[in-house]
Amino acid sequence: MTSKIVNWKQNLNVLWFGNFIAGIGFSCIGPFIALFIGQLGHYSDTQTSLYSGMAFAAPFVIKMIVSPLWGYLADKYGRKPMLLRASLGMAIVIGAMSLVTNVWQLIILRLLQGVFSGFISNANALIAAETPTEHIGQASGKLSTGNVSGTLIGPMVGGVVAELFGYRYTFVITGVAMLSAFILTIFFVHENFTPVKNQSNQKQPHFLSGIDTAPILLGMFLTTLFVQATNNSISPILSLYVKQLDPTSHNIALVSGIIQALNGVAMILVAPIFGRLGDRIGSHKILMFGVLFSMLPFFITIFVQNVWQLGAMRLLVGISDAALLPAVQALLATYSPKERISQVFSWNQSFQAAGNVSGPMIGSAVVLIGGYRGVFVATTLIALVNFLCLNKNTKTIK
Repeated sequence: MTSKIVNWKQNLNVLWFGNFIAGIGFSCIGPFIALFIGQLGHYSDTQTSLYSGMAFAAPFVIKMIVSPLWGYLADKYGRKPMLLRASLGMAIVIGAMSLVTNVWQLIILRLLQGVFSGFISNANALIAAETPTEHIGQASGKLSTGNVSGTLIGPMVGGVVAELFGYRYTFVITGVAMLSAFILTIFFVHENFTPVKNQSNQKQPHFLSGIDTAPILLGMFLTTLFVQATNNSISPILSLYVKQLDPTSHNIALVSGIIQALNGVAMILVAPIFGRLGDRIGSHKILMFGVLFSMLPFFITIFVQNVWQLGAMRLLVGISDAALLPAVQALLATYSPKERISQVFSWNQSFQAAGNVSGPMIGSAVVLIGGYRGVFVATTLIALVNFLCLNKNTKTIK
């Protein structure tokens, strides 16, 4: 029994680091992508904006499409091989971005980065499969902080490294860190995997077919999409909103990076607490609390008058995320059939990627209609829709 405890905790620590680096890898380019593209050629402002949008969205769009494939292969051949594929592939691709000489090379490599996705979903699936049931909430809580914190802190890390060493070194450092995650996974992640054998003439079922808990799983997918959409809706306008709140500031980029990183800080500090509480009282109760609580800072942000108030509200959003995201992972782990658990987590990653893409699009569109404050009206309404959907899809949970 002791070795089992040591193994799942060791797996959790190594995969937390890998999730954190993967999150940074997908988001660190954000603060300087337009500036970097400007160095790759002589482009007009319109062209730069277009290429920046393509480069930013490319990995998320591809990840949304290919994640279910990697989930199917993980259930067939094991999660650890998929972790190694994803971490090594991302290390090579992200490192290669430091060598690009034109914008199309960068866009192609960003597309390949999406192809080599799957580390996060398979880390979640492996932890769910290998962790004792009584510790699922705690483990999910800690693991989810890795990806979300990396994604939210990534823009600040990328901005600082680019400022100190240059844009290209950001890719080098991130690639090396991902390579270290690959090496650690080889030696320190252990999996007890037994593939499910199907009859040769048996058709592979749809991943939700025949599952009594399918409504619960679908509810978790939608929650993931809504949470990512609301979190990322502010991304395109954050620096502009900060400038509007503090027009005399000379450190708009730094202040914006810090405010965006506050979500991740709150996640790291609070998510394990909610995870342990979910193991005791039920993760679905934590989830419902998180959705209701998220509406409060979204709504109050409509009325903030300075950057300190904005930062305080983003910190509260991070606390709500700390309740939401670990609870989703724990419920997916609890209500997924073991033989299809990687497919379930991979589909959840597809919905996450859809939220990452749709959030900024929603934010940009709403600004045209209702200004910067209108974005937070929209996120409050999205959170309300999320709550109503969850209330319907989790009625069977006792």
